[in-house]
Amino acid sequence: MSTASDPTEHRAIAIDGPAASGKSSVARRVAERLGFVFVNSGAMYRIFTWWVLENGIDCSDREAVLRLLAKAQFECGEVDGVATVAVDGREPGEGLSREDVNANVSVIAAYPEVRERLVAAQRAHRQTADVVMEGRDIGTVVFADSPYKFYIDASEEVRQQRRRAEGIEDSISERDRKDSSRVASPLAVADNAFVIDSSELTLDEVVEKVLAKLRQDGLS
Repeated sequence: MSTASDPTEHRAIAIDGPAASGKSSVARRVAERLGFVFVNSGAMYRIFTWWVLENGIDCSDREAVLRLLAKAQFECGEVDGVATVAVDGREPGEGLSREDVNANVSVIAAYPEVRERLVAAQRAHRQTADVVMEGRDIGTVVFADSPYKFYIDASEEVRQQRRRAEGIEDSISERDRKDSSRVASPLAVADNAFVIDSSELTLDEVVEKVLAKLRQDGLS
């Protein structure tokens, strides 16, 4: 018999993909449709990147970053079906989208110690609720045991246009290179992931493809 603290009691839908592929919007909509909790794993890396910068630490100073990580306290919660996270009692709000955060999050996310700490926090969400979690290593690392895995992709040109529409000017190709080449949990397609190219699809069309596949796989 499973218990309330047994992670196998709750289901996890993993949605991975590169920057600006649409995975966040898809994951949020799927979670709403299913009544699951939506978890943006990237927000955890962003909030710690923000905290590193707020503390005046150079993100490339590994030792200083890890000293801050060792004493940082992450508080994870949930409000209206969306997972929340704070660090040392602070929430950055719009600070998550700051230009310096965008420029440094891949550096912070590449540290194995950071990933180990935050992956544990991500897995903890599943102990209390069914979740739809999006990121870059959800199907390959965080919930590698889940039978429900998706990889949302789009052409580099389309993804760059989407970033510009959001007011973000970072290089998609450079972000892809960093995410795919890091030693710790690089961006990759899980062996049994259902791949969807969103380049020519609307958000609703991608969501329907995900839901249809979940129904086919027996998730109701």
